[in-house]
Parts: sequence; C-alpha cells; structure tokens
Amino acid sequence: MFAPAYYRERLSSLPQVAVEAGDYSIIKSTSAFRERLLELIQQASHRIYITALYLEADTAGEQVLRALLEAKQARPELDVHIFVDFHRAQRGRIGEKAAQTNRDFYQRICAEYQHPVCIHGVPVKNREVFGVLHLKGFVFDDTVLYSGASINDVYLHQAERYRYDRYHEICSQSLSDSFVRFADEHLRENPAVKPLNDAENCQHRKIKPAIRRSRRILRNAEYEYAPDHVDGQIGLTPLCGIGARGNRLNRAISDLVRSTERELFICTPYFNMPRSLSRDINGLLKRGIKVTIVVGDKTANDFYIAPDQPFSTIGGLPYLYEHNLRSFARRHQNDIDSGLLNLMLWKHSDNSYHLKGLYADGKRAMITGSNLNPRAWGLDLENGILVQDNGQQLQAEFEHEQMLILANARRIDNYRQLEKVRDYPAEVQQLLKRIRRLKVQVLIKKII
Repeated sequence: MFAPAYYRERLSSLPQVAVEAGDYSIIKSTSAFRERLLELIQQASHRIYITALYLEADTAGEQVLRALLEAKQARPELDVHIFVDFHRAQRGRIGEKAAQTNRDFYQRICAEYQHPVCIHGVPVKNREVFGVLHLKGFVFDDTVLYSGASINDVYLHQAERYRYDRYHEICSQSLSDSFVRFADEHLRENPAVKPLNDAENCQHRKIKPAIRRSRRILRNAEYEYAPDHVDGQIGLTPLCGIGARGNRLNRAISDLVRSTERELFICTPYFNMPRSLSRDINGLLKRGIKVTIVVGDKTANDFYIAPDQPFSTIGGLPYLYEHNLRSFARRHQNDIDSGLLNLMLWKHSDNSYHLKGLYADGKRAMITGSNLNPRAWGLDLENGILVQDNGQQLQAEFEHEQMLILANARRIDNYRQLEKVRDYPAEVQQLLKRIRRLKVQVLIKKII
C-alpha cells in the first residue's frame, strides 16, 4: 500500500466542480428535510429531477407526489421526472402484503391531473435481490438536495417515528446539470427503463434483453461536467458505480480511507463491510490513526422486529449485523481500550438509523447512499459526491453534523456489551443455526 499522500494526490487529481461555502448547507433534522423538500418543489421554475429507491404509497409519498403534480399544473412547462427502482415499485414492503403497489398508487394519483409528471422505473438487474437502483439526489433548478433517504412516512418524519439520514443542499448549476444529464442519457433514454404511471404492461420478463444491455452501459456511465476548481476552493466530484470491477465510487471511497492521516469518521447503517474496506480500516488502526464508526443499534435497524411481534426471516438481519459488529469489536478490543477505535451505537427511542458516509481529517468527505457493504460494493447502482475542502471552509458545518449524529450514540467500551447469539430470541437462534448448517454465510453477506 502507498503512503497517504499518494491517495490524497489521486483524489485531488479527480475533476472537480467548485462551490462557495455559502452555497453548501446541511439540513439538521428529518422534519426540516421534509419541509425543505416541499419548499423546493414549490419554488422550482424549470426542472425537477428526483432519483430514489422508492416513492412510497403512504401519507408522505402522496404529499410529495401531489406537490409535484400541483407544481406541474401551475407551470405546465416544468420538466418533472422521478426515477425509482423498477422492481421495488411493483411490490409491497418486505414482510408485508400490500393492497396496492407503488405503481398502482402512481397511476391512481396521476390520473386525477391534466398534466402528469413522468415516473420512470429503472431495472438494474433482472431480480431485485441481485441489484437495485440506489442512486440518490434531487435536483430543483440549480440546487441539488442529496440524501440517502427515499420518500415515505418514516424517512420524512411524517408521524412520530423517523429514519435518520444525512441531508445536504448544494447550490451549483454545474453539479445540477451533471445530475440531470446523467439521468437523461443513462436512465430516461434507456430502453430498459419503463414508465410506471401509465397502464402499459411492463413485466420484467419482456425486457430482459434490454436490462442486460442496460447493465453493460451503466457499468461505463459517469457524470459529465466541465471542471472549474482551483486551489483554495471547495471541490465536488460526483461519482457513480455498479459492480465490483472498475467501480469509480468504490475506488474513491477506498482512496479516501487510505488518504487519512489523523482521523476517519464513518457512518453505516448495516455493519457488514466489504473485505477490502475492513482491511483498509485495519491498516489505519495499525498506523495509529483514530477511527470512529457510528452504526445503528439492532433495534434502530429498518428490519428489526420486536420480540412481542410475529417473527419473519427478514427480522434476522439486525442480529446478523450485530453479530458482525461483536466479532469486529472482539478482534479490536485493544484498539477500543486505547481509544484508537470508537464504535458508537446509535439509538433514539424507536426511531431508525440510515446514515452513510465518511469524513477524513476534516478536509475530505463522501456523502453517499452507499451502505458500505458488499451489496453496495458489487450489486446495486450507487452514487455519491466527494467533497474536498483543504481550506476547511465547511469544517463548522461538518462538525455540527457529526455532533448531532453522536448526540444519540453511545460508545461500546467492550465487545461483551453486545449480545451473543444465545441471548437472541429463539426464532433468531434457529435462523442463525440454519444459516451455519447450510454454510451460506458468505452468500448472505454479499446480498444484505
């Protein structure tokens, strides 16, 4: 492995869009994110592009969709495009039976309006389990609102519960144009991408050849823009990637980790890191670099099922992640004792945790929808924005964001603070035993 300076040079050589500190802000809460999202929809004058895993058929989803449609009725020339995962839009939530799918919901709501918006279903793979559209980023005219959040009640704190994420607002025509250009060229004009708000039958069996061709195209897709960054300015590099080979986003994340000289701060909701990323973190600890990892408590996981509720297989995931975390903490107990490694467990009432991203040395950061797990590393179509701020003009904003994240997190001082398998509910123990007996741990780690 090369010295950190080598990786810093690799990152600094990437083409960058320059922004002023005043054009970059971080929204501090989930409810404020919802309010800002609706405000930007109302204010948009010529284009709105929304890319997310899903727009849910619930109260918040309907509020956002109707806001988009009302903006379109008021300004018919407004260019409104929504991109969601093709497969996710045509099923209910995992573990639940749905009276209607999201696609049914889109068709019902859009039919009420004279000027519909365009809702596109993007199939990344033939089956959802092998890869989904996990690109993030909302464009309103020349503003990019970037978050790992999708659109539903819990992501937008519509009721009592919320799912905590990161919410970055960037005013930049160049960055906005690059996001729109990518969506137009690689998604909107893609033959595999189908409209979801009309009655066309678009079963995936009929578009399998188009999906295969699309996958080859997406592997080579990248954001296009004219670099205008000079020394002393904040530089942004939008990146995307799919698959383990030649993945520009994965490579930038690895370079970011390896570039660290003093301190690395990582957020991930699902503790199941790719082997290469774990190896890089081990390398930092051996070099005496401080590493903080903030991960959700198992009860703050999207898939957690309380012991007094009916159990389903998907409810075993939070326990698998905790088992991974306990093993990692046990291997690094000496680093924990020395203060070199801080494992922080986030929990706030019955809310859930969905933060992703990295900060290095207070000068470089990655905001991303990538969960930093093998699935994100090798299956899903992911993106992110690398932020390089050598003058630390955004330091106060990033430090405040970290403070808010840590406000509901506690440090793990000893791996024994995490439950063992024998402490889990009987159904979870049986599931984990079955996984070990069938020797499918490696396969499962790649797809969760």
